Amino acid sequence: MRETPAEALKTSHALAESMVLAAQVVCQVLDGASLNKALRFVKARSTSLRAAAQDLSYNTLRGWGRVDVIVALLLDKPVQDAALKGLLLVAVAELIARPETAHTVVHQAVEAATLLGQPRARGLVNAVLRSYQRKAVELNARIDASEIGRYAHPQWWIDALKTAYPGQWSQILAAANVHPPMTLRVNCRRITVSDYLKKLGEAGITAQPLGGSAVMLERPRPVATIPGFADGDVSVQDAGAQHAAILLGVQAGMSVLDACAAPGGKTGHILEIADCAVTAVDISEERVRRIKDNLARLSLVANVCVGDSLHPDGFIPVGTQFDRILIDAPCTASGVVRRHPDIRWLRREADLSSFARTQARLLEALWPLVRRDGKLLYTSCSVFPVENAMQIKEFLGRHLDAELSPLPAVEEGQILPGSISDGFFYALLHKCQ
Repeated sequence: MRETPAEALKTSHALAESMVLAAQVVCQVLDGASLNKALRFVKARSTSLRAAAQDLSYNTLRGWGRVDVIVALLLDKPVQDAALKGLLLVAVAELIARPETAHTVVHQAVEAATLLGQPRARGLVNAVLRSYQRKAVELNARIDASEIGRYAHPQWWIDALKTAYPGQWSQILAAANVHPPMTLRVNCRRITVSDYLKKLGEAGITAQPLGGSAVMLERPRPVATIPGFADGDVSVQDAGAQHAAILLGVQAGMSVLDACAAPGGKTGHILEIADCAVTAVDISEERVRRIKDNLARLSLVANVCVGDSLHPDGFIPVGTQFDRILIDAPCTASGVVRRHPDIRWLRREADLSSFARTQARLLEALWPLVRRDGKLLYTSCSVFPVENAMQIKEFLGRHLDAELSPLPAVEEGQILPGSISDGFFYALLHKCQ
């Protein structure tokens, strides 16, 4: 098995520096920043340090429900310095995940205390980590007695999944705590899946086809090293997300609205499938730039604009209608939490009803824009029914001109996270009157 970026640095003092960076990232997340935002400040670092800091940060936040309790139990009194606490969290998380590297982790964590400007804390760091090594079995058994510690999720999240999926909730939680697969979408306008697999093989990269345009790499790798990525041969897109453009049923000549379109993965896939007139909109100017960049890489063209899909009159002429509309609804992102491990700790139970209200408003705002006999595909990357099946049930109860179309490839619309896909929901609404 290939080593992780953090493991690759364990033979050098660079690991101490990457631990410092990760500690600072974790501190920002605990202060309320998203992990993506917190990682921005490490972008100027070398590739190896940046990758290692990201790996350490993700590892810490995936195991947060366990790691924070362990550190608290090992300390005689709380650590007041946020960065130092972050370092302890990062180091303990590494010891839990990779106990075979304990000697190096402890040594480098002690060195990291000096790099943090806390040389007097070297003894504390060493004592805490050595104490964990001695008490690991006892501490882990103690934490496993609680569901928060065992599953590394907030209790309200665990309870919601128990209610929604009484026979599958533990598997869903387990899937959220592992590294996600890296899946590519082959641009079949440029190259076939079989030919692209040959290209990967020639580059010494092992991959497997998943059906359609999806190819899953055996090991994740930087996009810059993926053959044909810069030329638009492939895009990085989860296998579950690749259902969207297919289920939408686009055909040449159709008019399509891709609402909440950033970063543009689904927009690009729609245009790879058929020559459509696509309008792609997102509320953020920065996110709209990402749509444009992705389409430029793929050599595809759409009408890309900044706009609020809750108020479509602000970006399209009054009375405009479309053959197809895609709503990639804002949601809790509970189905992709393994890619964003901070989300589970930043979300609150009240967010479920807040997102549900926004989703209902989006459906109401965009349904009038669907032509008669046209279709609207509602999708989310959530596994909570209140954002998915319940949302659609309530919508159908309000609209006699809407009927739910069958989705044979996606049973009941819900994809649960697993070994080849993140969690997604799909509902295809047909305007029948």
